Amino acid sequence: MWSRKIITLAALAVALWLTVGLTAFAQNSHSRGRKYKAPPPTSRIEVTILRGDNGKPIENASVIFHIEGDKGNMELKTNEDGKSAIDVLPTGSTVLLQVIAKGYQTYGKDYKLDKPEMAIEVKLKLPGKQYSIYEDHSDTASSGNANSSTSGAAKKDAAKDSSGEKPASKQPQ
Repeated sequence: MWSRKIITLAALAVALWLTVGLTAFAQNSHSRGRKYKAPPPTSRIEVTILRGDNGKPIENASVIFHIEGDKGNMELKTNEDGKSAIDVLPTGSTVLLQVIAKGYQTYGKDYKLDKPEMAIEVKLKLPGKQYSIYEDHSDTASSGNANSSTSGAAKKDAAKDSSGEKPASKQPQ
């Protein structure tokens, strides 16, 4: 009878000793898991999108951040005040800021994130007049301006048309 109690007590003591010993050893182990690496410092960027003609905010404009050397991008929408903010971009990186809003010219510019907080204000312009081949552009081609951006082929066409005849316009089919 006593021998059975002694054997049971000895087995419990060995189990307790193993549990306490292994737990203490596991807590003192320095080789488990990966070492903690702190994330890089980040910058908070607040972007305000305004109309270029009257300075009113543009709601629901897409503000896209392309980090240099990264394959992805981050896109935000502006609120009713024309503002959007992001605080996960790494300080010291270069970011291409792209703004797209319906009815306005697309904006794009590179920014160096060298401060922990930055505020960027963008004034979007209305789209310019589109060039049409169906309109008469003889006044712009033969302006005689040396700094004109007219190509050589357009200058030759303008010289041929200087006979006073209006060139035949192309009709869509």
